[in-house]
Order: sequence, then C-alpha cells, then structure tokens
Amino acid sequence: MIKVAVVGTNGLAQYIVHNLATQTSHQFVILSRRPSPGLVARGWQVLQVDYSNQGDLQFKLAGVDTVISTISGNAQLALVDAAAAAHVRRFVPSEFAGPPSLRPHNDILDDGRRAAILRLHQLEGSGMQFTIFTCGVLYERFAPGGMAASQIGLRSNIGQEGDYLMDFRRRRAQIPYLSSTGQAATICMTSAQDVARFVVAALDLPSWPREFRLRGERMSVRDVVAVAEGISGRQFEISGHTRSSLQDALTYARAVGDRGREIRVHHLMATAEGRYDFVSTNLDQLVTIRPEKFRDWLVRVWIST
Repeated sequence: MIKVAVVGTNGLAQYIVHNLATQTSHQFVILSRRPSPGLVARGWQVLQVDYSNQGDLQFKLAGVDTVISTISGNAQLALVDAAAAAHVRRFVPSEFAGPPSLRPHNDILDDGRRAAILRLHQLEGSGMQFTIFTCGVLYERFAPGGMAASQIGLRSNIGQEGDYLMDFRRRRAQIPYLSSTGQAATICMTSAQDVARFVVAALDLPSWPREFRLRGERMSVRDVVAVAEGISGRQFEISGHTRSSLQDALTYARAVGDRGREIRVHHLMATAEGRYDFVSTNLDQLVTIRPEKFRDWLVRVWIST
C-alpha cells in the first residue's frame, strides 16, 4: 500500500480518485487550489494548496509516494519542485495525449508541458523518477458537451462539443485526409475513464518505464467519422483538408485575431502530422484493463440525447 497525491479536481482527476477509492487499498489525497465540498462529501480527503508557497506544498506532500498531476503551467513546475524536495518517489506529469517526443520544440499547444518534463529530468538526481502516460486523443472530445462536460480541457479551446474533428450532433466533420507523409491521418484514442483505470492499475507494477503507452482504439480519422455516420444513420457533411488548406485556415484565423480558431486549426495540423498516433503499446499488455471500444463508447454517451 502506498500514498498517492492526485493533483487537480478536473474530470480525469476525479476518475483517478474514484478508481483509487473503489479498486485499491492505497491511501490518497487530492490537492486543490480551492475548497471542494462536493469531493469531500464523497468521503475523499482534499487538501487546499497554494502553488506559490513551496513550504505549504512540501508539507502537503509529506509521506506521498506517487504524485499524479492533472494541472499545467507554472503551478505544475512548482509542484515538481516541491515533490522532489519532499522525497516523492514517482511523478506523473500532466500529459495524457500523444507521445511527447513528437511535439515540435516551439509547439503552440505545449501549455508548459515541455518545461515540466525538462524540470523532471533535472531533478532526477534527487531520486524522483517520472513516467508519462501516453493515451492519444480522449474520446470525450466527441461527447455531448465535449470534454468540458467532464470538466476536462476547460482552457484548451477544444473543450466544447464539436471543437475537434467532428460535430456528432450537427453531422459535420473537418478532417485532414492525408498526413504530412502522404498517408491517411491516424489517431489513437482512449476514454478518460479508461485512462484513469490504466493509471491506477499501473501503481501495482514493480517498475515503470519513462513512458507508458495505452489506447482504446487506433483508426484513421475517416474511420472515426464513418463510425459516427453508422451510428447516426446519416452521412456527415465533411470538409477534407490538405496541408495547404490547413495553412490557409491558420493564416485566416491569425488575420482576424481568432485565437480559439487558431488553436483548433493547430490541433488538426497536429493530427495530420501524426502527433496523436503510435503503433505499439506497452501498458495494455501489463494490466488486465480492457478499454472500451470507440463505437461502444459513442453509442453509450449519445443514446440518451
């Protein structure tokens, strides 16, 4: 039995805590900037923290074996420093997307993640290891209400329904047909609930690599839309993008000062570049989790709407 600190109160953090509470005997605490009476009412211990106060952070992390972060930016950097000072053994940074190795150096979608990984590398000498959980695109991007309905990606500009790739309700899709190498653009996807199950199951493994890769499905973006068309029984209005048309869309978004549109185009470009794709996994084979298939998930979340 170990002590785990789950940092943040978004939907993914809550899924992780739920699995810790129901599937393990591990002790856990939730670190939050603000009071969270709803989480406390569920019997979970919530510690309010000040990320500008290293002493407070280190005190709250005393005795913690593993930190699982779902926050970003300067707050996560402060958390990394405090975890190392508190002699935390393992740190899971807030990644939960495509392989970090595929991100360009000046990635506009970075949100401080590169800086956190660099800091983790620098602090390895203190004895704190870190592992990234790579899961591809979250299914919740295609949910009623988008990821925001699960309190995920609220600041991402792709958090709302229809912001990424396809709008199931309006039967529309914007997809890059070909990747930068001329192949069909392919993505890996996993539900947030399954990501949480994988993370918690991994806690019992004897050793962790630098990166755990897991997924529910791997398919071309056209097949993603085809699944949705099959469920809805109607063809979608599809706008197929080339690399050139995506660049034109980006230029327009910048010209009119539409930052949200610019970020959404960047996500389509990242998709075309294969940044949410990976061929092999290494965590699926080590745990008994059987992730939900995309079609089953899509039917389940839309059936009552």
